[in-house]
Amino acid sequence: MRDEYDVVVVGAGPGGSAAARVAAQECETLLIEKRQEIGDPVRCAEALPGGVLMEIVGLRNMKKRWISSEIKGARFHAPDGTTVDVTSEMFRMEEPLGYILERKIFDRDLAKEAARAGAHVMVRTRATGLIIEDGAVKGVKMNSLGDDFEVRSRVVIGADGIESQVGRLGGINTALKIKDIESCAQYHMENVEVREHMLDFYFGEKYAPGGYAWVFPKGGHAANIGLGALGSKLNGRRPVNYLNEFVADKFQGGQQIELVVGGVPVSDALKTFVSDGLMLVGDAAHHSEPLTGAGITLALASGQAAGEVARKAVREKDASVRVLREYETEWNNNPYGKQRKRLYNAKEFLVERSDEELNRIIRVFRGLQPEELTLKGITTRILKKDPKLMLMIRHLL
Repeated sequence: MRDEYDVVVVGAGPGGSAAARVAAQECETLLIEKRQEIGDPVRCAEALPGGVLMEIVGLRNMKKRWISSEIKGARFHAPDGTTVDVTSEMFRMEEPLGYILERKIFDRDLAKEAARAGAHVMVRTRATGLIIEDGAVKGVKMNSLGDDFEVRSRVVIGADGIESQVGRLGGINTALKIKDIESCAQYHMENVEVREHMLDFYFGEKYAPGGYAWVFPKGGHAANIGLGALGSKLNGRRPVNYLNEFVADKFQGGQQIELVVGGVPVSDALKTFVSDGLMLVGDAAHHSEPLTGAGITLALASGQAAGEVARKAVREKDASVRVLREYETEWNNNPYGKQRKRLYNAKEFLVERSDEELNRIIRVFRGLQPEELTLKGITTRILKKDPKLMLMIRHLL
């Protein structure tokens, strides 16, 4: 164990491992994880979308051992039972729309890739503070198996999730309003009847106020079944209470193998996620998608981008915010960064809709045709089926 590195990454989730892998290609890098086993417990529904972001983070040639199920479509359930299906055939796609992962394997493999690139990996090691000199982050205070010590570095990358302390300790305001946190609970279940290659999403106050319930197949008769409810709409109840009611209604006879709970940021963008000597990635930087809460691919993309800027800072021997802000600028100007405000506005709109309004929205898309999967096609359908709905959602389009 050394007492100085070029880069220290706190948190070995997808974002942290991606950052460490990229940084370690040129820099002496340390990756620490507070848990004793990377990837466990899984606090995620394990869905990964296909498409361009997979190419950005180098996952086009995915390893089969990471994938438990290929996703070819999704069904959206309105509170009144109306359903709408969207499938890969509608998009004329030969490849799946996405995948359900085995996160315990996936996360561990990403950490292995960081180690193979040269990163030093330590588990059961948590950040207890930051070394700050003249207002700049200069390293991390740690505890490993009961021993306290300090590691100096030129750059610190905080990848310690929604509960991140690194950002706050480094002077970045990462506070979340209760209306911007989805409180989630999920069972991994066996002996359930699910459609193997289709996702199911359920909306409405009964199961998931301000959010949705999901059924993600994991092959055979297994699935991740969970929900996220907006913190401001829980009415004093716990998410697992809603989940138990959902499971009792839809999956009697299923067996609960594992329960995970946690929170997902569904906020607008942070004003900044860099400071002198410090960058935040993934959920620590609120980079999850605010409309759906999805975050794996975005964590990977932000980790990779931060790792590249960390290498530049080490080369130039300058980890000031002036240099590190290149990561922030690049992130805010990528397709996701540019769309984030619109996605957040869509989330804010949907969480305030009554069950009847959700029914109206989903009814409009019943019988959706492939040729209508354009902005013009969707606008025309809404005007034809429910013109008053257009007045409600015009600011989103």
